[in-house]
Amino acid sequence: MQPELAERLRQRTRNFSVRIVRLYEVISAKPAGRVIGNQLLRSGTSIGANYRAACRSRSTAEFAARLAVALEEADETAYWLELLVETGLILPERTSELAKECEEFIRIFATAAHTTRERFGNQNSKFKNRN
Repeated sequence: MQPELAERLRQRTRNFSVRIVRLYEVISAKPAGRVIGNQLLRSGTSIGANYRAACRSRSTAEFAARLAVALEEADETAYWLELLVETGLILPERTSELAKECEEFIRIFATAAHTTRERFGNQNSKFKNRN
């Protein structure tokens, strides 16, 4: 990934983490909100941490593995955001921008994983087709 794009994505994931922390502060007042919020807090802040780790990876395999974790965390975060709305713990308007950003992260990381697999042909990769 180009350095300027990587830096922009690092900033986006960090800003996303800050917004997740702020959402947690709002939803954690209720017991169910606290339980779901704890999960959201862990997965939502982990996206950026794992992306940063991927950027510092020492090998293509390590890069792919860290990217896979960031992708999994983004998908999990999307799930918790959906659950907050579907249970009525928070209005959809409060999470719509976060959900949109999370879906963008999923697309970005999935594309990067695919590109890594195509360019480097990591046969043991977690991204290997399972057809």
